[in-house]
Amino acid sequence: MKDTSTDLQDTLTDYHARHFLWSVENRVGSITLNRPDRKNPLTFDSYAELRDLMRRLPYASEVKAIVIAGADGNFCSGGDVQEIIGPLTRMSMPELLNFTRMTGDLVKAMRACPQPIIAAVDGVCAGAGAILAMSSDIRLSTPRSKTAFLFTRVGLAGCDMGACAILPRIIGHGRAAELLLSGRSMAADEALACGFYSRVLPVEELRAAAALLAQELADGPTFAHGMTKSMLNQEWNMGLDQALEAEAQAQAICMKTDDFRRAYEAFSAKQRPAFKGN
Repeated sequence: MKDTSTDLQDTLTDYHARHFLWSVENRVGSITLNRPDRKNPLTFDSYAELRDLMRRLPYASEVKAIVIAGADGNFCSGGDVQEIIGPLTRMSMPELLNFTRMTGDLVKAMRACPQPIIAAVDGVCAGAGAILAMSSDIRLSTPRSKTAFLFTRVGLAGCDMGACAILPRIIGHGRAAELLLSGRSMAADEALACGFYSRVLPVEELRAAAALLAQELADGPTFAHGMTKSMLNQEWNMGLDQALEAEAQAQAICMKTDDFRRAYEAFSAKQRPAFKGN
């Protein structure tokens, strides 16, 4: 039988994105939304390319962590008013449903990839930009960030791209309801206090802090990180007994990894473990 194991491998090191900046350095992938003159909005094409990139990540063994940021002082202003919002008003229902399902597929792909995703948020983080931050695993911010799930401000429901499922799990039902119903902007200090952001850093330190955290994760037991991310997602729909059994199985699998053995040997020798992700 032909060996097809390499067919599941995907390399993104030399991938050239068309609608945002992409690079890989020391096993950390960096996505930079790069339309600074418009505060880095998304278009139909950038949505689709982000989704497709995220779908490739489970097979990209050379990428161990991801950082998403925006160019020149803003994260993302959401869907481009002229290139997305305007055309949506002229689409048929099947066309609209294709679009909304596609945007949801981006969130699915972000949650399904094993790599931890860090959002480095500065300035405007609104609409679909707030969803990108929400869908990341860890969020860092600067004091000048303004985060808004502003869908109701344009006559839409707050239940966009999984917001009603994910946001309450991050900040609680009551806070999420207020933000999703009002569409108001949330300042960095409030977002930090309610747990949306893990840290608020000086503007000049944000990208370096995100890169350092991503590198620490990439240098860690990445198989175990992927397992942790998977269980965080799967256990949303489990009772306690199911969760305990699922975690028992997941942890037993991790105990068979070489990284677990490496950690034991390093600790026994009073050394720092050198993880290799297997």
